[in-house]
Amino acid sequence: MKRHDLDPPLADIRFLVERALAEDLTPFGDLTSSLLDPTLNATAQFNARQSGVLAGTKCAEMTFAAVDPRLQIEWVKTDGDRVEPGDLLGVATGPFARMLTAERTALNFLSHLSGVASNAARWVDIAAGRVTVWDTRKTTPGYRSLQKAAVRAGGAANHRGNLSDWLMLKDNHLVDLSITEAVERARSLWPGRTIHVEADRAEQMMEALNAGADIILLDNFTPPELIQLVADADAWAAETGQKRSLLEASGGITLDTFEPFAATGVDLVSSGSITNSATVLDIGLDVVPDQT
Repeated sequence: MKRHDLDPPLADIRFLVERALAEDLTPFGDLTSSLLDPTLNATAQFNARQSGVLAGTKCAEMTFAAVDPRLQIEWVKTDGDRVEPGDLLGVATGPFARMLTAERTALNFLSHLSGVASNAARWVDIAAGRVTVWDTRKTTPGYRSLQKAAVRAGGAANHRGNLSDWLMLKDNHLVDLSITEAVERARSLWPGRTIHVEADRAEQMMEALNAGADIILLDNFTPPELIQLVADADAWAAETGQKRSLLEASGGITLDTFEPFAATGVDLVSSGSITNSATVLDIGLDVVPDQT
């Protein structure tokens, strides 16, 4: 059964599909496919050529439908499913020429988003339940909601979607305000919103804890330093009787360096490379015209 929480917003898909098809078909349409018999139908198979995690099926569906409503896809696998080379992902049917017109745009969405999901899954596999893997806002402009849906398909979690989601006080925001003053002002102006504070020194973490920040981003600390900071935060919670802030590790963490960070006791680890360094997942569409 398809999990709809893994789909991007439909309005975003429609907009990007429209832009992608305009890019491919302006001004005269698909000249090559116009040579083919318009009455000829075809069947095509989406096949995985690499191991990974599938994402973007709704984008492929809407691409086919936008080119021709007669083009239909029946999925065998769906977003969030792990796939292996040779796996049948889905079967498309409909007008042969129109299928060829839709093919590349659909595969571009499917391969790119499956690549993001597959990359996220690698992080989740290393985390092994010890820490939550978070993405960032380091996404392709215009594609954020699609890439964040792909991150969810890979089993990781989404950081804030945009600057309106919650307040994140980074070093540049704290030039004229202390952490305590900034958190107090944020609570006053935006009650009920998450308040996230960046700390690059131990004393900043302690100030953020006392100020009541919801999340503290521990920036550019080493794994041994993070272990100590987690212990200090836990000791503060035991001493004060207050629930401590969630602790996030970030700053230059890559898939290759992730393992020791996952074992530090922090609650969250974030990395822009989950989205901005993902390579595409190789997916093919094998089209066979129906016998006449």
